[in-house]
Amino acid sequence: MDSSHVALVALLLRSEGFEHYRCDRNLSMGMNLGNMSKMLKCAANDDIITIRADDGSDTVTFMFENPNAEYQAIVRMPSSEFAKICKDLASLGDTVVISVTKEGVKFSTAGDIGTANIVLRQNTAVDKVCPLSCHVIVSRRSYIIEINNPVSMTFALRYMNSFTKATPLSNTVSISLSSELPVVVEYKIAEMGYIRFFLAPKIEDEMDG
Repeated sequence: MDSSHVALVALLLRSEGFEHYRCDRNLSMGMNLGNMSKMLKCAANDDIITIRADDGSDTVTFMFENPNAEYQAIVRMPSSEFAKICKDLASLGDTVVISVTKEGVKFSTAGDIGTANIVLRQNTAVDKVCPLSCHVIVSRRSYIIEINNPVSMTFALRYMNSFTKATPLSNTVSISLSSELPVVVEYKIAEMGYIRFFLAPKIEDEMDG
């Protein structure tokens, strides 16, 4: 109803029109249209929207899911190796640049005392370059890199190191990257499921500040 109580709008959506519909008891809730409009603007055209109100609650939850998130690159590697990379790089810098090309994936950082680059080549070897001691360490590992487009993004190492505390849950870790999405760091939990960590990239203005 408008503020002058002159006009009224009524909207009915029948249960048959939803992919999933469940109502355990009749429920009537009033919502501020302005606030609800702001939330709905967060949804993209193809998003799946779930609207949920729990028993005894005076709040409504709106959940938006993008069913077709395609990442530009996905890296699968030993979780222990990823944990070591994050730990080693954190001793030099605060951020890690993850760059994925058809040649492989590179983790790099820079700090006051030097720079470090760790390059993983698919199913071949690791080239660890440390200019401080000027040596290269090569060790055999198995990596799987799926790439649609090259991508390079920067993330805070303190969050990455927090994520690696999940290393004991799985022998492998999956890192999904896309320039328009947060990175997803995923550890499978046996046959039960997974734990996923999402981290927004750092932008140039943040780094300059």
